[in-house]
Formats: sequence, C-alpha cells, structure tokens
Amino acid sequence: MSASTARKIVAETATTYQNLIGGKWQPASDGRTVDMVSPSDGLAFAKIARGTKADVDAAVKAARHAFEEGAWSKLTAVERGRLMTKLGEAILANHEELSQLEARDCGKPMKQARADITAAARYFEYYGGAADKVHGDTIPFLDGYMVTIMREPKGVTGHIIPWNYPAQMFGRSLAPALAMGNAVVMKPAEDACVAPLRMAQLAQEVGFPDGALNVVTGIGEEAGAALAAHPGIDFMSFTGSPEVGTLVQKAAAENHIGCTLELGGKSPQIVFEDADFDAVVPVVVNAIVQNGGQTCSAGSRVLVQKSIYDKFVALVVARFKLLRVGSHAMDLDCGPLISENQRKRVHGFIDRAKKDGIPVLAEAQLADGVPSGGFYVAPVLFGPVPRNNSLACDEVFGPVLSIIPFEDEADAVKLANATEFGLVAGIWTRDGGRQMRVAKKMRCGQVFVNGYGAGGGIELPFGGVKKSGHGREKGFEALKEFSHTKTIVFKHG
Repeated sequence: MSASTARKIVAETATTYQNLIGGKWQPASDGRTVDMVSPSDGLAFAKIARGTKADVDAAVKAARHAFEEGAWSKLTAVERGRLMTKLGEAILANHEELSQLEARDCGKPMKQARADITAAARYFEYYGGAADKVHGDTIPFLDGYMVTIMREPKGVTGHIIPWNYPAQMFGRSLAPALAMGNAVVMKPAEDACVAPLRMAQLAQEVGFPDGALNVVTGIGEEAGAALAAHPGIDFMSFTGSPEVGTLVQKAAAENHIGCTLELGGKSPQIVFEDADFDAVVPVVVNAIVQNGGQTCSAGSRVLVQKSIYDKFVALVVARFKLLRVGSHAMDLDCGPLISENQRKRVHGFIDRAKKDGIPVLAEAQLADGVPSGGFYVAPVLFGPVPRNNSLACDEVFGPVLSIIPFEDEADAVKLANATEFGLVAGIWTRDGGRQMRVAKKMRCGQVFVNGYGAGGGIELPFGGVKKSGHGREKGFEALKEFSHTKTIVFKHG
C-alpha cells in the first residue's frame, strides 16, 4: 500500500473534533475541517473544525454572557477553586488516555507526554487552591476616609496556545485566568491540539458552567487573527513566535487592551571551570533534545570556559552519540519534529552551519524501524560556533546544540546577553559569589544555578525580556496578569 493511500484511509476514518462554544460542541460555521497529522508517521489521524471569524465571535459572546450574567459569574472564588481542583483530578484519572493523545499529536516520546499531562493537572490543582487567596488591600489616607483596593478579573480573555506543549499550555494559560473569574476563549494550534480538546470535555464533565471555557480550533491566520482582533476581548495571552507575537500585540493595541507574550529564546548555559561535570553533562544534553528541541526555554547555547573546553566537549560528544531518535510509541530520547515545514526549517540551519564550515562534533542516529513518513531530525552538536553565526544568535527550535568558548566571567556575561532574546539562563559553578554575581547580570526572566528547568515549574513566575516577550505566567504573578485593581474611596466623615 502506498503512503498516499494509507494517508487517505486513515483520514477518512479519523475522529472529528468540534468547537466548544457556550457549552455546545459544534462544527465550524462553514463545515470545513483541518487534518491532524501524526509527526511520527506523517499520517492524518483526526480532524478539527476549521473555525471562522463567525465562530470566534460566537465564542466571545458566549464568554461575555458567562462572565456578566451566566452561572459562572455567580460562583464564589471557593466554588471556582473546587471546580478547578476537580478538573485536575479528572485529568489525572484520564492520564494514560491524554498521554497517548498528546504523544501521537506532537510526536514526543511517551515519557515526555506523561510528564506533560501530570503538569497540566498540577496547574489546575495549584490555581484551584489559589482561587480564594487573592486578597485586596487598604491604604491609609486622609482623615475621614477609608480606601480599599479590590482585585478583579479582566473579563473575557483570549488565549492562543502553541503546538509544542498543548496539554501543558492548556493549564498554564487557562487555569490562572479561570481562577480569577475570567471567562475564556482559547484558540489552540492547528498542528497539535487534541489533548486540550479532550481536557475541555473533562471540564464540562466536572461541572464548568456553559461559556466559562470556549475553544475555537482552526488556522492561525483565520481563527487566531480573529480572536486577537476581536473588540470583545479584554486581555490576550499568546505563546509563539516573535513575528506572530508582534501581530497579536498590534491587534490588542487597536482595542486598547493588554497582552502577555511569551515568544521564545536562545537560552545560554554557562559552564565555568569549577563546574561539576557529572551533573552538567546530562542536563545540558537533555535541555536540547527534550521535545525535539522544540522548547522556548531550550538550552540551545552552551558557553564553556576555555580552560575546560576540550575535556567538557568530549563528555558531551560521548553522550550525544548514545542518543536514540524514534517515534512517540518507541519512547526513546527524542521524537520527530512537529511538521515537514519545521523539519525543513531546522535542516536549513544545519545545512547552512555545515556550509559555513562549523565543525560537527557529534550526530545522533535514528533508531531501526522508524516510520519512513515521519518528520525526523537527528540531534546535532556543533562547536566551536562563531559568536556572530546564526547558530549562536537565532532560535532554531530543533535539536541543534551550539558550544561556544569564553575567556572569563566578564566574557561569559557579555556572551550570554548578546542575543535579542532573554528568557532563561543556566549557570554552572561551585563558587557562591560567582553564582550571585552572574545571576544578577543575566538579562532574562528566569535563571537556574547548578541545574536547568524544574519540571513544569508551575509555582515559578515565567516570562522573558527583549524579544522573548513581556508579562509573566505561572505562580501568583499570573493571577495578577489576569486581573486588575479597583480603588474605592469611602468618605465617612
């Protein structure tokens, strides 16, 4: 059977997911759909509604009704928190089903998908517990007055989430907004979104009122653009590329609303000569192969002090050569990339680097039996990479690691801050003074010392500076993003 015939058969029998608008699942207003393709084999396995501007408008109106008049508007913070905790429990109760959906949809190894579903549940647990703990304040004022500060929800919030971690992003973006009492409209990525759709079904099952949570699927340029520009949205949250983030921010500005943007990074890991190599090497490698390198906070630049460069590189090379790449079901170190377009983009970086004469230190291999139609790119290690080369400056968003030598602490800081991005940084040194000095000088939103990443990091405020965006997700900071203060002044005489 040919690949095209197989694709046709699978597509014809695929599950079709619809939009969730005002508590009802319904097709796109014009009936069109989009195929969902598994990155592991290139075959369509499901369909989603190709949402339209009319669908987005209906979803926003449903959210507005829920926020202002519906059952959602009448719930207390305690009741909202209980609902969110129930959703977290439901996600855990359906953990394996959701993991299978996430792995097939994204191409990520099963162990990564399982970790992502656990993190998604944790978001609803965390913000379920936080929902009734956002307090106001009072301000000492003039004699005869009392001033109180209330923190209130924004209203109807729009959420455009990416394809690399759709299950986690469902929790990360929506949970704090819902905890504050907003009604939400989510537009997930057309490349991967079936796990969030299933979690939206679970939200209904545990009792979320109609219109509190709405989902419109489809193409970014259509449904996503319509959501970002809709005059009925009170706040936007977007995770994706800087280019699309600019469009979202411009659309929000037209309606005079705020937005949170998380737009990627070119995150450095700085390895000083006194670092613990046994601790550093596995973390450095995992930070670039996790999710096929398709992670905004991927540690894609390893800055190594010259005095240890050769010894350290030899250890990383040895570990790279052990990496195995395969389908999501094979559950190896690294899966395929999300799409053929992404595969071509990443190969473009690799080919240009080789053409520029940058040494390839190591390349991983595809495992035996990998499906021929998948979008695979074996992890590649380059070094030493020139400081002004594209590999040292641009976000590849694939399993490509650049090693760059530096002279001393001052040089390391200069090099780490030398890109347009500023999301995450890692510092590896036993010197306590150096840890503090360098961490304070990093121009980014999050710094890890003698480690990199913290699982889902649900409790830890996350976001960037420069081209990595603005605003903060996770932790209590996210609750502030999805709310505003109201000052009430009482004159009592």
